[in-house]
Amino acid sequence: WVNRVKLVPSIMSNMLNPDAIFSNNEMSLSDIEIYGFDYDYTLVFYSKHLHTLIFNAARDLLINEHRYPAEIRKYDYDPNFAIRGLHYDVHRALLMKIDAFHYIQLGTVYRGLSVVPDEEVIAMYDGSHVPLEQMSDFYGKVKPQTQFMDIFSLPEMTLLSCVNEYFLKNNIDYEPVHLYKDVKDSIRDVHIKGIMYRAIEADIEKYICYAEQTRAVLAKLADHGKKMFLITNSPSSFVDKGMKFIVGKDWRDLFDVVIVQADKPNFFNDKRRPFRKVNERGVLLWDKIHKLQKGQIYKQGNLYEFLKLTGWRGSKVLYFGDHIYSDLADLTLKHGWRTGAIIPELRSEIKIMNTEKYIQTMTWLQTLTGLLEHMQVHRDPDSQMILEEWKKERKEMREINRNFFNAQFGSLFRTDENPTYFLRRLSRFADIYMASLSCLLNYEPDYTFYPRRTPLQHELPGWSDQLCTGTFRIPFLQETVQIK
Repeated sequence: WVNRVKLVPSIMSNMLNPDAIFSNNEMSLSDIEIYGFDYDYTLVFYSKHLHTLIFNAARDLLINEHRYPAEIRKYDYDPNFAIRGLHYDVHRALLMKIDAFHYIQLGTVYRGLSVVPDEEVIAMYDGSHVPLEQMSDFYGKVKPQTQFMDIFSLPEMTLLSCVNEYFLKNNIDYEPVHLYKDVKDSIRDVHIKGIMYRAIEADIEKYICYAEQTRAVLAKLADHGKKMFLITNSPSSFVDKGMKFIVGKDWRDLFDVVIVQADKPNFFNDKRRPFRKVNERGVLLWDKIHKLQKGQIYKQGNLYEFLKLTGWRGSKVLYFGDHIYSDLADLTLKHGWRTGAIIPELRSEIKIMNTEKYIQTMTWLQTLTGLLEHMQVHRDPDSQMILEEWKKERKEMREINRNFFNAQFGSLFRTDENPTYFLRRLSRFADIYMASLSCLLNYEPDYTFYPRRTPLQHELPGWSDQLCTGTFRIPFLQETVQIK
């Protein structure tokens, strides 16, 4: 075959910056007067130890409170098993990756810890398409398919898969719906019962990744006269200790409004719950709230009351969060705020995409696709034999490409060819997205983000056509003897 190194485009000298901010929608920071933030995985990042803690605690709750076999304790958390954005078939106990067009990516369907053969998947779903009415809504209300969008859901997916694996390996008859609910309740209880919060507060240096850049981002915004607020579902004492660790004892001086235990996404939709002030000892006061004061901490409340008390409306507000549904969807669809998604996985994926090995693989994969597209008109036996060889190699290259990111599920953002369902939602509900808030330090406060004009399918020749006619010419059938 051709020397594949020669097919690597000049992108190697113009690689993507992992610390860049990417735009889905044109937005100028000069228009932004107020910055809002979620807490977990937005202002604060956690170490690898946290997901192990959540997995172990939820596993113990399954055993101690839901009477699951003690033998499941032999399963440990594997940080390399699942990725965010996967779908779970609650009735069939299958974890899978779905693209933006609701098609299952074959080869990424797992029952327990084992991949399900493609032919079995196709037989179960009468193909590989999942109808819209079977997929969960924004907030994961249980339909046949539910989606895991939260970073905290990584241990949940892994625990589900491990318990499924145990039941299957031991020929235990079980109801998948009950297992899903029990695991979901156990993960929830790790948060609600304070298990996670107490563990982090007891050893904050182990679980929180200290980053002085968080302080630098907030200080930069304050220096330019921007108002700032915090809306989080986490409790007051937990947030206070975490912010003192990563920002400093004076962290509240940087924020105009602080709201804890907000119960997002209900905070954005429920008009009934009033705010309550939390005093220095964490006690809830009964005073009626007429104004949200700087330096104070408030609990509960709702966005409609928040807007009435602050007057912070519309596109002058930019809110950052890591959960595309709970943090960003309602603000975009109902309230006209600008939104920024924090996607920690972005930095590592871009670093992989910048490697020469990845670029070589992707270039050759695209070349094979172009060859197949142009050569398929030839029906003679020799041509068909070559086409079949190319199809086989293309499939192998796709598997190699997937393994660059995650051996089971591949990239967070792409299936073999299409964007993932996760990326589709990210594109719809986030004006901009980035790996962390520290990326803001690379931009001036009046910077305008312009989305790249990506050619539509009918606007410019496809890449395969450019390969055939441009710098990276690929041979036609009559030239195949030269590339064997």
